[in-house]
Amino acid sequence: MGCCSVTQRNTGTDEVGPDEIELLEINNAGLWSLSESRLQISTRNGTDEGPHRCPSVRHLKQEEPDPVSVRNQTKHNHSQLVVWGWTKKELHHRLYTHPIREWEGQAPHTYGDIIHSSSVYLHSGYTKAMSERYLVLFSFHLLILALDSANREFIYEGILPLSAIEVHLISQLDPSSPHMFEISGPMVDSKIFICTSAAEKNAWMENIEERRYKSLRQQLSPSHSALSYLVPCDENWKKEELKRYLLRSPILQWEGTPIQHMGYPKYLSLVHISNIYTQGSQERLLVLFPFDLLILSLDCHHVRVKYEGRLPLKSIKAMERSALPGRLEFELTGELMEPLLVSCIYPEDYQSWIFQLQQPDKVADSLSHHTPPPLMPKKRRS
Repeated sequence: MGCCSVTQRNTGTDEVGPDEIELLEINNAGLWSLSESRLQISTRNGTDEGPHRCPSVRHLKQEEPDPVSVRNQTKHNHSQLVVWGWTKKELHHRLYTHPIREWEGQAPHTYGDIIHSSSVYLHSGYTKAMSERYLVLFSFHLLILALDSANREFIYEGILPLSAIEVHLISQLDPSSPHMFEISGPMVDSKIFICTSAAEKNAWMENIEERRYKSLRQQLSPSHSALSYLVPCDENWKKEELKRYLLRSPILQWEGTPIQHMGYPKYLSLVHISNIYTQGSQERLLVLFPFDLLILSLDCHHVRVKYEGRLPLKSIKAMERSALPGRLEFELTGELMEPLLVSCIYPEDYQSWIFQLQQPDKVADSLSHHTPPPLMPKKRRS
């Protein structure tokens, strides 16, 4: 594959490999597309003008601003010193071209254009302490970075999909009080950020709401969804990419502990699950975590993930259902649940699930009975 151009070899998903997945990026329309070169990203973001965004409902009600004044204001914002004596334009270029400490997942440029960014303070509700952060708003994600001022480095703290969060204004009766807003969601811990001015707070509120609205309304087709390239996860590289995808993407109707607090997935695969007492099966994505088995479902186009439930590993057990050739089935049993029949697609998935989930019988009994150690025979004198 050349470094200067990439052509799509097939319109389907079978011909897409790990190299193509790395080149998938989100464009301004919110669709995944194959970029021609990574260098185009930094070049495009090196221009003076910011990305063109569709106006929100609030903006449509206002009189259209003068294009010359908007351009001048954009240049002024990009030329202002932000942190470490660098301008916002220089920081944006650095985010795309320099490594970020402890970074996880796909490269920053694959998230598309930077819509807004600024230095804020993270407020702890428990200790009341404040620590500086740098927020970066992409088209459909919010990046949170810590700052190492001594080494002038950014430290990765997380990236949140806008469709999985909500932003709330924290109103203050005293005008001199800090300008704060809160980010929360079913899959993330609540975070309170303090801005340096009311104008900066309003800018964050408006930009996040505008991009969040686009994210929620955007209907992705299978050919543009990164998830559709990874499912079925019939290769190891697809499984690894899918693990990272689930940790940073919204999951519909999520309940309980955020997925990021469940640890890193140990194994996953597509299976068919049915109740052993009823007819019919349903496609499910099983994800094995250190202490839980997560059950997810996908829509028919493989572009949306939905939460179906989780089972504690200590309360379930897998039993081989049949050893007949071509029947890769095992029975999932446990306390306070009806037995489930799980059918795997590939033999390696079946073997992995049996190895991971099978618990030898009477393990608890053998641990509860304390048998004394055997007596050592006495040595005889010669």
